[in-house]
Amino acid sequence: MTHRGSRVLHVGSLSRVEGEGALHLSVHDDTVTEARLQIYEPPRFFEAFLRGRAHTEPPDITARVCGICPVAYQLSACAAVEDACRVTAGPAIAALRRLLYCGEWIESQTLHIYLLHAPDFLGCDGALELARTARADVERGLRLKKAGNEILELLGGRAIHPVNVRLGGFHRAPTPAELRPLHAQLTRALDDAQETVAWVSGFGFPDAETDADLFALAAPGTYAIESGTPTVLHADAKHHPDGGLDSFPLHTFLDRVHEEHLPHSTALYSTLDGRRHLTGSLARFAISGRWLTRTARDAAVAAGLGDPWEGAACRNPYRSILVRAVEVVYAVTEALRLIETYEPPARPYVEVPPVAGTGHGATEAPRGLLYHRYALDADGTVTDARMVPPTAQNQGAIEDDLRRIAQAALDAGETDDAALAALCERAIRNHDPCISCSTHFLDLTVERTRTL
Repeated sequence: MTHRGSRVLHVGSLSRVEGEGALHLSVHDDTVTEARLQIYEPPRFFEAFLRGRAHTEPPDITARVCGICPVAYQLSACAAVEDACRVTAGPAIAALRRLLYCGEWIESQTLHIYLLHAPDFLGCDGALELARTARADVERGLRLKKAGNEILELLGGRAIHPVNVRLGGFHRAPTPAELRPLHAQLTRALDDAQETVAWVSGFGFPDAETDADLFALAAPGTYAIESGTPTVLHADAKHHPDGGLDSFPLHTFLDRVHEEHLPHSTALYSTLDGRRHLTGSLARFAISGRWLTRTARDAAVAAGLGDPWEGAACRNPYRSILVRAVEVVYAVTEALRLIETYEPPARPYVEVPPVAGTGHGATEAPRGLLYHRYALDADGTVTDARMVPPTAQNQGAIEDDLRRIAQAALDAGETDDAALAALCERAIRNHDPCISCSTHFLDLTVERTRTL
């Protein structure tokens, strides 16, 4: 941009993200006046689909929201309905659910690291070009992803939209003998996961920092995955008591997280107590990093992230790929522990009789905190459903990143629209948005008139 005046940069379709979205950037006199992440996939109305269905159905229906993280939707739905019905599945089933979730973390985070995000750092247009220039690295990633898929297939019945998950637990629990081959495969996968951290740590990371509040589940003593308490780490932590950490009961989630419709997005725009917030790997690492396994903590230290036991955190969105790699190490080591200590439950599921009431559930999808709420009547019919996925919550923080990064590029004299567009797409991929997950919120209102 060598002249002053107004200019609009529009990227009609984002590449290497899950789902379809666009970017709109407005510049006036070399000042970024607007940056919009346009989520234009049509609303998918999953909440409406759930109304009138039996309380046993949300786990299967919501799994179809996403083909990459169906377990997150299934287990959040189970948690919410079981909460409404005042049923606890028990520790053996909880351990199996956590193992299943580890499989999803491994395959999903690895997919993003190797096939969607790494090309940005290595000067490649995409995964196919990366495979030509770094074949051994991509093969390592595919092996690692396969290990995660094997967990999903064994526990879930299949890797995409698992069919073995049900309200109260599983249709069938595996035997210890069935888990043994999985243990051997994960032992080999641990080497690949640690090599992934070392590989990613060698990337060049631009300087950047998000000033959004960080938001994740927390469960003292463990790295929260399938359950926990919503916890905020305020951006201005030094001005807050308790180190800036603020936890609140899950049933007050919608009192704290507010959503509104913006004209440019089919996802609802979220704020936490009126402020922008960011959920996902950076938030989890900052809030719960001290509870990583020793192997994962050592990997974080070796990669230059610092020791989370001593309060190390990372606010650089470009380095989120490195935190994801550490989380893969964690998920592999946690899966190994769960297999080694596995004792089959007496029954693969507990009965969940219907009760009139409202239940809340939340889990940590690979992209961040996923919240479900269901209202049931006395016979178990779903009368209301609400889902708040990570990408919708992150939309405001992503747009702030876009404004900041684009402005820095303009200040540095960047004049080429294509280069600026590529930079902004890269900034969006830092957050691994799952756009399809975020487009099922809008209520459908049909106004009909009749000529008299």
